[in-house]
Amino acid sequence: MFQTFQKRFHEYLAARRIQRTRLVGKDGRCNIEFGNVRHRNHFAFLMDFWTTFVEIRWRFILLLFVAAFAGSWFLFGLLWYWIAKSNGDLRWQEPLENHTHCVDNVNGLTTAFLYSLETQTTIGYGGRALTEHCGGAVALLIIQSILGTVINCFMCGIILAKISLPKKRAKTITFSDMAVICPKRDGLCLRIRVANLRKTLLIGSQIYGKLLRTTVTPDGETIIMDQVNIDFVVDAGKDNLFFVCPLLLTHVIDKASPFFEMAVDTLHKQEFELVVFLEGTTESTSYTCQVRTSFIPQEIQWGYNFLPIISRTKEGKYRVDFSNFSKTVPVATAHCAYCFHNEKGHHHHLNQNTGVENQGFEVIDIHEQSDGTKM
Repeated sequence: MFQTFQKRFHEYLAARRIQRTRLVGKDGRCNIEFGNVRHRNHFAFLMDFWTTFVEIRWRFILLLFVAAFAGSWFLFGLLWYWIAKSNGDLRWQEPLENHTHCVDNVNGLTTAFLYSLETQTTIGYGGRALTEHCGGAVALLIIQSILGTVINCFMCGIILAKISLPKKRAKTITFSDMAVICPKRDGLCLRIRVANLRKTLLIGSQIYGKLLRTTVTPDGETIIMDQVNIDFVVDAGKDNLFFVCPLLLTHVIDKASPFFEMAVDTLHKQEFELVVFLEGTTESTSYTCQVRTSFIPQEIQWGYNFLPIISRTKEGKYRVDFSNFSKTVPVATAHCAYCFHNEKGHHHHLNQNTGVENQGFEVIDIHEQSDGTKM
């Protein structure tokens, strides 16, 4: 039992170590921090206060919500208390029986706070009411009513904006845990599976990738986080994808690809990070969202392909079996892209048995079904 716990603990530490070394996490968050930023640049966040409030965490939004309302009630409560004190309305000032109050039944700080709350929230229990004898009280009532409306609109706008953020829609787009390299289209291809968990589509979807690595130029200059474009396509094309079912993103490993010089025994010794982006416009809100994830060499399987997950039920409906979404199966694959094109037969010889037992599905001819949008 202790050995099992120790093994899981080491696996957890290894996963944490990998997470810290990533630039982009599996959930799309960027692992980067800014240091030695000039203090005057922090004022830019205050100038763009709306974006700042929308992007801060929910705990701070709730704190701001409570502080804005409670603070305004207390501040105006002090002002109402000051008006009552200036007019001699307080109980400890012992006003005369025929004394004219600015606000009826405001006799102390507590009642002044309650009147402020009732005024700003338009409750109006009827016990405390403004009279027409004090012009300053009338002006304060107008100011508090306007400011209270502004606070209500601002806080409701922030909460609505945070709820409808496009990145929340991105949570329903998922990528496979692993990427695979296998033969396809008369060449070796790197493939990644992506799925839209909602039935509403992403309009005008586009996919692309960036390979991040540290390179040294012929002049001896070290470029940290050098970015190389990685083109992905599916059978339906590169742009304006019909993203109604899971797709397989394919990058052809040709001579222009940075993966061309890699091989099965050198892939996991490389140091790079493959960041994949998917952009599109949500059909229901017309917001543009971007989904991103990353893969490191240890998350790329050479000589594997994804299991098919789309089939048709006996009722004639198409069904996606997400239990096999990230599952892979070994396939005969060349040791490197150069071997594939120049040394035929230089493969991993494996028994390609890619059948999937999907009980309840009608047996249909899938063939290239798992590639792109073919069904």
